[in-house]
Order: sequence, then structure tokens, then C-alpha cells
Amino acid sequence: MTGAITGSEALLRWIHPKWGIVPPSRFIAIAEDCGVIVEIGRWVLRQACLQNKRWEEAGLNPGSIAVNISAIEFRRHDFIDVVRAILTETGLRPECLQLEITESVLMREAESSIAILKQLKDMGVQLAVDDFGTGYSSLSYLNQFPIDVLKIDKSFVHDIGSVKGNGIIASAVIAMGNSLKQKVIAEGVEDQAQLVFLKEQNCEEGQGYIFCHPVAAEKFTTLLRRGVGGTSIH
Repeated sequence: MTGAITGSEALLRWIHPKWGIVPPSRFIAIAEDCGVIVEIGRWVLRQACLQNKRWEEAGLNPGSIAVNISAIEFRRHDFIDVVRAILTETGLRPECLQLEITESVLMREAESSIAILKQLKDMGVQLAVDDFGTGYSSLSYLNQFPIDVLKIDKSFVHDIGSVKGNGIIASAVIAMGNSLKQKVIAEGVEDQAQLVFLKEQNCEEGQGYIFCHPVAAEKFTTLLRRGVGGTSIH
């Protein structure tokens, strides 16, 4: 980790007239129950691709942009076609889009997940397993998933240097990712002790408050011009 920006992650917030900024933990489950999560997901994916393309056209180097995909979106029959259509519409190169799917979603129907992931991989899109370490995935399946990135769940990162743990799970995930030739990103890096530990374990990238709090696209543009900081840095 050198401090250079290598990418960003699209984060959704609901700006409510009375409640202010509402985090996704309070409304995503409701959106899923109401049946509007697919529309929201497609809007987020399109806006993320458009924004990354704008940064490229401005002569900046934003790297890839990561977008979280819900279980309902991932399992829809038209998901592949939607991703392809949005990339075509926005003009964003597939390799500049990173789709994040949680480990638990992938393992729910592992065989069908492999088929979906392979189609996305053939398209050229980057694929990441989000919250890795929490979904109890079979190592045999993990080796079959055409994954580019493993994202260490923040609970294991917070365990580094804590009273109850010494970061052993984080170091194990890093070693496994390196063996599988997959990039490893540590989520939720918040203090210097965690950062030092991750560097010592040869973790390639990290994201979290120690680098930058979530910011609007305009502020991230400023960070890109400076070439440091950001939500995901190498």
C-alpha cells in the first residue's frame, strides 16, 4: 500500500427530508421486501459507470469502480443483459467495472453462481467476493469461481490488535488470496496498527476511514487530481 488511488466504491445513501442521511442498513432490506431493489440497483450501476466514464474523459485515472450487487439482482434472468447494456450505453470499458457479490450469496446456489460469474468474466468485468470470511464457502468452490478480488470482511480487520484477536484470520485470507492469484482488499481499515499489520502481511489494497471517509463524487474528483487518498488505495 503506497497511498495511490486504485479505485472507488459506489455507496448509496438516502437523503431524507426529516431524517437526513439514511445509511443502506436501514433501507435496503425494506427495498428488497417492497420489490424496488432491482430498480435501485440498476440506477446505481448506471450512475457509477457514468461517473467513472466522466472521470476518464476529464483526463483523470480513477481505476475501477466497484458496485455491490444484491442477491435478487444477481439471480434475475436478465442480469447479464442489463450489465452489458449499461456498459454499452455509458461507454465504460468492462475492466473498469468491479461487481461485488457477498460470499453468502455466491454459496447459496454455488453451481448456478459459477455459470453467472463465468458469463460476467467473459464480458471482461472484474469480480469480487465481498465480506469474505463470513459465508463459510467451500474452498473447492472458491477455486472454481472466476474471482479477481477477495475483500476481507471488516470484522476480521477490526480484530487486528484487539484484545480478543491478533489478526490471524486476516493473515490467512491474505495468504490464501495470494496462493489463488487473487487480489486481496482489506475492508474497514481504521487505524495505524491495522495498516501496519496488513502491509506486513503483503495485503495489496485497503479501504476505510484511515484513508478517507465516504465522499461525494465532486470531492473524490479533487482527490483524483491530487492523486492521493480515496476509498480504495494501493
